[in-house]
Amino acid sequence: MIITARESAGIRREVLPLGCTQLDASSKIGIGAYADQRAEDQQQSDRQQFILGDTRSLEEVIKELAEAGYITSFCTAGYRCGRTGKKIMGLLRTGKEGQFCKLNAVITFKEWLDDFAGPETTAAGEKLIAREMAQIKERMPDFYEQFVSAYRQTEAGDRDLYF
Repeated sequence: MIITARESAGIRREVLPLGCTQLDASSKIGIGAYADQRAEDQQQSDRQQFILGDTRSLEEVIKELAEAGYITSFCTAGYRCGRTGKKIMGLLRTGKEGQFCKLNAVITFKEWLDDFAGPETTAAGEKLIAREMAQIKERMPDFYEQFVSAYRQTEAGDRDLYF
């Protein structure tokens, strides 16, 4: 299920536990708004295509998600390593893709925290990552050592690592 910023923050909170797989934040809806260099606070209501119900920043949404126990994944690893089309469908049908998703979610979330998050969001995210890493260690012991190595590389500044 995809939840857009058209819905209010309250509605978005209510439907998250139902199985949301994608959520947007920091959306700009004015025609040409992403390319527009004018001040952020300038009204562009004459250019809007619809009204947003949730106008919070990406960081505000991620912080709330982390505090609620949801990890934000910025993973596009499937495209980088060729897991597309028939290949990804085979992995999905056998359940193998799921084991990589959690690993990649933690690593990409760590990248984002290190590169963009403020102190409060980082604290919430690090707490969530610690929980996720404990689950990986318990449920995927064969991958854990390799995962921790990639995680440490990410902490050291490497980017775009994936499984």
